[in-house]
Amino acid sequence: MVEDKIDALVDIQSAEELLLNAQDLVLIALHRAREVKGFSARWKTIITKLELVPACLSDLSSHPYFSKNTLCNEYLQANLKTLNEAIALAEMCGKENYRGRLQMQSDLDALSGKLDMNFRDCGLLIKTGILGEVAVNSRTELEFSTRELLTRLQIGHLEAKHKALDGVLEIMQEDIKKVSEVLGRSNIAALVHLLTATSQRIREKTVSVICRLADCKCLESWLVEEGVLPPLIRIVESGSAVGKKKATLSLQRLSVSVETARSIVEHNGVRPLIEICQTGDSVTQAAAACTLKNLSAVPEVRQSLAEEGIIKLVITLLDCGILPESRDHAAKCLQNLTSTNNNLRKLVISEGGIPSLLAYLDVSLPQDSAVGALRNLIGSVSVDNLVSADLIPRLVQVLKSGSLNAQKAAATAICRVCSSIEMKKMIGEAGCIPLLVKMLDAKSDSAKEIAAQAISSLMTLPRNCRELKQNDKALLSLVQLLEPSPQNTAKKYAVSCLVSISSSKKCKKLMISYGAIGYLKKLSEMDIPGAKKLLERLERKKLRSLFSRR
Repeated sequence: MVEDKIDALVDIQSAEELLLNAQDLVLIALHRAREVKGFSARWKTIITKLELVPACLSDLSSHPYFSKNTLCNEYLQANLKTLNEAIALAEMCGKENYRGRLQMQSDLDALSGKLDMNFRDCGLLIKTGILGEVAVNSRTELEFSTRELLTRLQIGHLEAKHKALDGVLEIMQEDIKKVSEVLGRSNIAALVHLLTATSQRIREKTVSVICRLADCKCLESWLVEEGVLPPLIRIVESGSAVGKKKATLSLQRLSVSVETARSIVEHNGVRPLIEICQTGDSVTQAAAACTLKNLSAVPEVRQSLAEEGIIKLVITLLDCGILPESRDHAAKCLQNLTSTNNNLRKLVISEGGIPSLLAYLDVSLPQDSAVGALRNLIGSVSVDNLVSADLIPRLVQVLKSGSLNAQKAAATAICRVCSSIEMKKMIGEAGCIPLLVKMLDAKSDSAKEIAAQAISSLMTLPRNCRELKQNDKALLSLVQLLEPSPQNTAKKYAVSCLVSISSSKKCKKLMISYGAIGYLKKLSEMDIPGAKKLLERLERKKLRSLFSRR
């Protein structure tokens, strides 16, 4: 348990006994230091710091709960160790009994650094308020243990921090929310600092903690502001296998934010992520691919991603990613990269992106991103290439069995390939029109609009018009799309489709029976293209019917 880990750090001496020992030793250390003749500049600095130790000990011991907190005992033990080291070095310098001047200079600099660390640790113990929490009844035992462990990450030597990290990870397994609730910004800063520790074990444990914290949306800004991205990227680049995995998962979770995604690119994080995609295990590859997908969602960094070689990588992942998730992230990445930049579209095509996307459609789900990428690329490919690539049968299959998003992308692709009579004929013969008509009844307004637009683009071919005329369900759905509300964005395409088939007496009769005239009067007032023309045709039909009955 966590308590056992804490108890193991505490010596059997009481805080009062340790304090008396420290007070005695500081006097001895000062006396010995003042007698040293050599290394005068360094010893002068050390003496100045030793003279501050009594005041520091006094500040700590004056706290009401000084004797009741294990952290005080550990702090005093660290001080005793430092003071004993000062006395030993003073004796060695006084007798000139040392291995060499450079080694002694290094030892004295290390001693000075330890004194600085002790002063800093004392300030943190008092500043964090952890000393007073030992006696607050409202704190649960787990909450207090968590606060104490988080404080330990900021003070003491590396071995103590090892054990503190173990304790934090153990609590996270039980209740990560408890850690996030008591975590302060200073604790985040301490964790980020430990990511650059010389000990690989420390770095691995720290990045495991960071990985769990990255799941907490409320902590993301603190992590980024305290500088977590550069050390995470360096671990992805050159850390151990465990470190790389946890660091990549951390970047995946943090890169959902647009600002953080930009920062990852600015800190040269793209190249290490690409290398992880090429060399990592299945989970690490999927996490790196997802991170690159998140980065590609930011328009202004897409060119930088392409310059790092991301396009060739994601096409390779599309073909042979270890997990389906990796291939899906690659497809989404291609969709993002080709959404606005024509140069990137051409680059994807030249790298063989279209055959890979089509092959992906044949064997993988979900299809949304792959169809979206193809939709983006169609305008940059010749009709002959589209025909030879068997694009149309793939789009038909997506319209039959794909998700609504995939169907919308397929319908948009159909709109874009309808650039020639030949393509319109192929699309009609492939059976697209009934599938598009079915989409007219979707709950999504955008799906209705895209389907109506696709049908409208096919109506310049008489054969396709005949097929639509024979579909009574299509007429009803198109008339219903004449509804003039602002939310209905499909109405102009519905008018276009109905105008194309309004030469048929049967169709005009059905349009009138479905209530098209009432809708068209309102649309004519709104200046919807074709509405007035269609209204006139239907009203003439209605008048003829009226006179013939009379």
